[in-house]
Amino acid sequence: MIELYENERIDYVNDSLSLIQKPEGLTFGTDALLLAGYINTKGKLGAELGSGSGIISLLLLSRGKLSDVLCIEVQEEYARLTERNAELNGLCEHLTVEATDLRDYKGNGGYEVVFTNPPYMKTDSGRANEASKKNIARHEVCGGIGDFLNSAKRLLKYGGSFFAVYRPDRLTDLMYSMRENKIEPKRLTFVHADPTLPPSMVLVEGKLGGRSGLKLTPPLLIYADGEHKNYTDDMNYIMDTGSFPEKFT
Repeated sequence: MIELYENERIDYVNDSLSLIQKPEGLTFGTDALLLAGYINTKGKLGAELGSGSGIISLLLLSRGKLSDVLCIEVQEEYARLTERNAELNGLCEHLTVEATDLRDYKGNGGYEVVFTNPPYMKTDSGRANEASKKNIARHEVCGGIGDFLNSAKRLLKYGGSFFAVYRPDRLTDLMYSMRENKIEPKRLTFVHADPTLPPSMVLVEGKLGGRSGLKLTPPLLIYADGEHKNYTDDMNYIMDTGSFPEKFT
């Protein structure tokens, strides 16, 4: 039986997964769900940069997209939360957590997949959240996108895949950092809340040492209506299967 601490709750996710969450911290959101769906591997050895609650790694393990995963999380409290969530869902034998700054992690490479939902705001931009946990998760307090890509390069084996969800207004920084670290962008998808709005997220896949050649997929629309009451068929497919439809691959 998992003990809950103060200001914690257990929420049902899907895929028979339950998740301990801290309401005052970052909770499970659409970006995590979409990144887990965008990763189209099967039974690979993976590493997550910045695990938070561990939800992305747990989704990938439960769906068989990864066989084992290393989670690197700079905040000790969230590193322990990732471990507790793995225990809660019977996946602790397949998940290892390192509570360290990814810039300091000296582990060997050889991972087939590295993925991340990194901080997307520069330290001098946006309104700093009063909760330091959220501030670290949303702002580049413990490393910018270049640091995340450098860590991915060190962890990946040659030809391995990198996946990320990021903000469109930072896309140039992401693409630059990928190429600077020899991770070639191979697939990119813009995510729109509905057909009338500009993209709010971008999903990207790259390969370490890959040749140039980027596939821009059709955009993913989350809602079919401006009132955000009805999911699109594509979003329903992702919710039901945990993967993207074939046209996005």
